[in-house]
Amino acid sequence: MSYKNAKDVLPDELIREIQKYIDGDLLYIPTKSVKTEWGIRSGARQKYAERNHEIRERYKESASIEELARLYFLSTDSIRKIVCGLSSEGTRRAL
Repeated sequence: MSYKNAKDVLPDELIREIQKYIDGDLLYIPTKSVKTEWGIRSGARQKYAERNHEIRERYKESASIEELARLYFLSTDSIRKIVCGLSSEGTRRAL
């Protein structure tokens, strides 16, 4: 995100109108592009999906919940949710 001076990009009439609501403070204007889901642009979603797949595979190979929690620095409850295929909303997903 870059900062631009409103005087450089907006007509004076629009600046005066905006100043009626906010004067001298910073204002964030979101892009008009379609929003992407969390983690898509940064790759975080894919990273966590791969990690969770790895956790499920290790669990299938007899790793304990406690061992996986220590290995991945997660709580035992988080590991249980991952190996049971629960999403953050508590709904069951296919393994």
